[in-house]
Amino acid sequence: MSAECRPGIDVGGPVAQGCPGPPGPHGSAGSGIEVPAALAASHDRYRGAAGRAWIAALPDLAADFMDRWQLRADGPPSHGAVALVLPVVRADGAPAALKLQPVDEETRGEPVALRAWDGDGAVRLLHDATESGVMLLERLDASRSLSTVHDDMAAIRILSELLARLVALPAPEGLRRLADVAAAMLEQLPWALARLPDPSDRRLLDTCAGAVRDLLGGAGDRLLHWDLHYDNVLAPHPSSSAREPWLAIDPKPLAGDPGFELLPALGDRWDEVVASGDVARAVRRRFDLMTEILGLDRRRATGWTLGRVLQNALWDVEDGETAVAPEQKTIAGALLDGPRSP
Repeated sequence: MSAECRPGIDVGGPVAQGCPGPPGPHGSAGSGIEVPAALAASHDRYRGAAGRAWIAALPDLAADFMDRWQLRADGPPSHGAVALVLPVVRADGAPAALKLQPVDEETRGEPVALRAWDGDGAVRLLHDATESGVMLLERLDASRSLSTVHDDMAAIRILSELLARLVALPAPEGLRRLADVAAAMLEQLPWALARLPDPSDRRLLDTCAGAVRDLLGGAGDRLLHWDLHYDNVLAPHPSSSAREPWLAIDPKPLAGDPGFELLPALGDRWDEVVASGDVARAVRRRFDLMTEILGLDRRRATGWTLGRVLQNALWDVEDGETAVAPEQKTIAGALLDGPRSP
């Protein structure tokens, strides 16, 4: 699994609307499109030969859809770890964003979720070519994410109110299910435990796994974003005066329990959490506000958040880490040990 497709892991900012990256030598004669070197390197690292082949074909793929959808370039490309995003203008003069990414288990659900939300609380999907992993999205303001909101609790409230609207929908047919994802995590647990030398890390993952086992029979059926953090909430484009003030981008959708949605935002702007002087209390304040706004059972939400800690730890072990990340341990400890914050 690539870094970009691991929800809750920062890969350099909002992917669906772009993160500026240095241009590289990857291009196609006559296409006028250069693939950023950092994007090519990411595909080489995470996808090997398949990634290199996709990068080689990318300029022509972009040029094809620019012609097909009558688009013209309107600025430099941007990228995350997987997707290339081109700011474009449509034939009617409206700004848009052309997003290109490989089609795999991690990406094929994105247009399904965006069609279901239909621009209500999320970036609007204008066109898509499911077989090619290409989407035309409304253009948002990549310079104004929720990270720019100075008041942290105000930002958490905005994100939570947005998330409550997104998860209100039942998941469309065909999306991955949290029940299957969680079951796979439990199957992988013994392998990961054998690679963690610290007994406290092993105990924590056992605790997280126990919480997941208890909840597995009721994994839910709501449409989950799976990666809603501050940088995946953007303001509308300045030309879109009729749009609401904040919109979600870059979903990695699942069918499941909304309690599985909370961890990415709990770790947002972690330096501010640490600077508060009481990290556990700051985590619980965020958690309590999110569960209150979403109307979640606190015990279930705690269990599914521990499931996310387990998931992140498993990914880290896959990448060669031999310890649970300190931030993840702190969040888990705050929810397991602390009282409800005032």
